[in-house]
Amino acid sequence: MFTDFDREAMQRALELAARGLSTTDPNPRVGCVIAREARIVAEGWHERAGEAHAEVLALRAAAAQAAGATVYVTLEPCSHQGRTPPCVEALLAAGVARVVFAATDPNPQVNGRGAAALRDGGVAVEGGLLERESLELNCGFVKRMQHGRPWVRVKLAMSLDGRTALGTGESRWISGEVAREDVQQWRARSSAILTGIGTVLADDPRLDVRPAEAAEPGARQPLRVVLDRHLRTPPGARLLSAGGEVLVLTAQSSLKDVQSGMRLTAKGVRIETVPEENERLSLGAVLDRLGELEVNELQVEAGPTLAGELVRQSLVDELLLYVAPKLLGDEARPLVKLPEPLQMSEALGFALIETHQLADDLRLRLRPRVAAARPE
Repeated sequence: MFTDFDREAMQRALELAARGLSTTDPNPRVGCVIAREARIVAEGWHERAGEAHAEVLALRAAAAQAAGATVYVTLEPCSHQGRTPPCVEALLAAGVARVVFAATDPNPQVNGRGAAALRDGGVAVEGGLLERESLELNCGFVKRMQHGRPWVRVKLAMSLDGRTALGTGESRWISGEVAREDVQQWRARSSAILTGIGTVLADDPRLDVRPAEAAEPGARQPLRVVLDRHLRTPPGARLLSAGGEVLVLTAQSSLKDVQSGMRLTAKGVRIETVPEENERLSLGAVLDRLGELEVNELQVEAGPTLAGELVRQSLVDELLLYVAPKLLGDEARPLVKLPEPLQMSEALGFALIETHQLADDLRLRLRPRVAAARPE
């Protein structure tokens, strides 16, 4: 039975974990609080991969006060040797009496083993306190560990009548400055930004995190990924000079165009091939490859064709939708391209999980009512 203080301490640990929102990738965001007699004596959070985990930092801060204390951590302590030593060993060495964690670590190398090792060492262990909040904070890490693919978040901006650009293609700017600044925060927390060659050719986006203040200190630029079946990405594209790594995914047949490939690799671009499906790059194969590259959260910023295809194939976990109080008319371009349902009951449904006003614009977060298809 958890006490009010248990909940307060775990809530504080979650707040600490969120400080690593844009820096811990590909690791999960984890916070830790150490308390004695309903009083917090030390705190820590995981800041970036390869550095000390939250529990270790909190134990260092607690020093001798860790012996006999209760440790609150947002994810089950790790029991395996990864980039850093197991946290379980540090907790046992410090002599803590009790460990309360929010969510079981979905990493198959841990997944209950950490809790079991602590119990075997004589530590009282309880799990499940504010579990939903911890899993939400690490939605991408959880999905990658369980399904081998990233959490797919599709960012879209539209007018009140559901249009994304004028009939001429002009789209700058549907949403206002505050909304555009908000997008930078979502980019910063993402492992990668995905777009299609059509968007690259039409809009020449940078797809980086800017200004630097949009990211936590030490944050990296997300990987930029371009789906380019025929290897048409211009060597002068702005996203190639924005800093950070660029990955172009193409068809095997396109590698015959040696000159185009050499022009891109000379700009530091990594080129990889993925299988084709119905004369398009296989989106399932794309997500599988990004999972192999340890991409936790994937933000898609693309046109209606790619966005619509992701929705149609049930590959979208979340829509990040910015709505501007404007009307663009019948000739303007649609939000997504989808086959029309034969009847209303066949229409794709989404659950609204959050609304947030950004000056004149509204940000909506929506998730499919039917769970996205998962790989076997």
